[in-house]
Amino acid sequence: MVSTLDEQRAHGGPGTHDVTNQAPPLTPYDASDDTALLEGLRREGAGWAEEDLRRLGRQAGSAQAQEWADLANRHEPELRTHDRYGNRVDEVEFHPSWHHLMRTAIGEGLAASPWADDRPGAHVVRSAGGLVWGHTEAGHGCPTSMTYAAVPALRRQPELAKLYEPLLTSREYDPVLREPTEKRGLLAGMGMTEKQGGSDVRTNTTAATPTAEPGVYTLRGHKWFTSAPMCDVFLVLAQAPGGLSCFLVPRVLPDGTRNTFRIQRLKDKLGNRSNASSEPEFDGTVAWLVGPEGQGVKTIIEMVNCTRLDCVMMSTALMRKSLVEAGHHARHRSAFGARLVDQPLMRNVLADLALESEAATTLTLRLAGAADRAIRGDEGEAAFRRIATAVGKYWVTKRGPAFTAEALECLGGNGYVEDSGMPRHYREAPLLSIWEGSGNVNALDVLRALSREPGTAEALFGELALARGADARLDAAVTRLGTGLSEASPTTARRLVEQMALTLQASLLVRHAPPAVADAFCATRLGGDWGHAFGTLPESAGLDAIVERALPGGAG
Repeated sequence: MVSTLDEQRAHGGPGTHDVTNQAPPLTPYDASDDTALLEGLRREGAGWAEEDLRRLGRQAGSAQAQEWADLANRHEPELRTHDRYGNRVDEVEFHPSWHHLMRTAIGEGLAASPWADDRPGAHVVRSAGGLVWGHTEAGHGCPTSMTYAAVPALRRQPELAKLYEPLLTSREYDPVLREPTEKRGLLAGMGMTEKQGGSDVRTNTTAATPTAEPGVYTLRGHKWFTSAPMCDVFLVLAQAPGGLSCFLVPRVLPDGTRNTFRIQRLKDKLGNRSNASSEPEFDGTVAWLVGPEGQGVKTIIEMVNCTRLDCVMMSTALMRKSLVEAGHHARHRSAFGARLVDQPLMRNVLADLALESEAATTLTLRLAGAADRAIRGDEGEAAFRRIATAVGKYWVTKRGPAFTAEALECLGGNGYVEDSGMPRHYREAPLLSIWEGSGNVNALDVLRALSREPGTAEALFGELALARGADARLDAAVTRLGTGLSEASPTTARRLVEQMALTLQASLLVRHAPPAVADAFCATRLGGDWGHAFGTLPESAGLDAIVERALPGGAG
């Protein structure tokens, strides 16, 4: 007679579903437990916010916040074009978890509130907060980023800024669609691209017709990629009589009526599924001119610079989150007689990922520091920010997809299932390279800055000079970079910008990171002692020290 399962267990037999050698849940954990992040926060003049950042890190790593992230992506936004009576409403409905994430992000100052904060380092604090809160999910980072970036563009029209800026910089999340000045806080989106041009916005065909009221126009046209259509106001590019111009488009007009903002469809995207991206149609849509006619790109470019920094920040957060997941699994999973984290080759992979993550984190905070100081009038930092942000946007976001794929592989089949969260990270990663200009657009923008704004090259090399003499490989890379600038062409732009990024990251690590981290980075990324995949660090690299520094709570 066959024994029952209980009888087998009573006699020491195994159960068919006993779970062994699986990692426990990562949550709860502290997303701010990142040495490179905290050191960078202090270095860039924002150490005063460390306690708040640590509190936010604990919240980001909580089971509740991680559940919000999962649910917001499993229950995607739904477009409702009409109400039950046939009235056009053009609203997007979200799962409650989306609103929890948004309320927290805005309440913690991750939208536009730094523009109303006079403390030096306020913009650094926002970027650091994004690196930490980014451990939840990336979709809701889109409306908070655009809201942040809209403020400097809106300031080109002071009377509009006076009206809307106090509400954009509010820490109140008010998702109900109604007349903007009656709300406790506003969100801003943008609509630049059209189907025939994409990044080539000068080919836009949306027409702006002046009305009898000065500064007020009506728009007619169709936009191709307008994210976060539930926002209250949008910065939009359209062709006015004087050329391509920037306009403010509210969803609800001052008299309380709905502006014409017909959402034709929501995009069915690879990733970023929690966030709604739409194609709105304008037909007699009322808009207010922002900046002079014909200077639309010049007006909106500061918004682009801000969102490019956020692309770097969000890609860096995604890397860090993926590394934490991979390290946690490796600590608790055993194979071939040892924990994965103690297997030499896995340790090499984790160390290589850790180098990439720390380099991205250090660069992100340096860029945030430059932005903060540039906003406060530092012309040298403004020049550095101009070129370094485009360089960082190109390179860090390019590294994201390969990084998340390698981190996913550390979990093996466990990482390939949706429950692990790793597939969501992998699908998200390519977006940051595409958003705000793909790789080619950013690489060519670097060349444009070098040719038209000579001070940018001087600022970059001034930054690199701060590490002169500290590492021979870095010195040689700076020399090669100088030669490369004189030979730059559109055909080789990507190679040049890659060299800029690696040299800049190496210089920051040589100055600020422990010797094991800086030496391994210079040996591999600059010295060529490296393969073509992660996990190919040389035998001489200090793997233990690198991994110990990178993983929360130490590597043991």
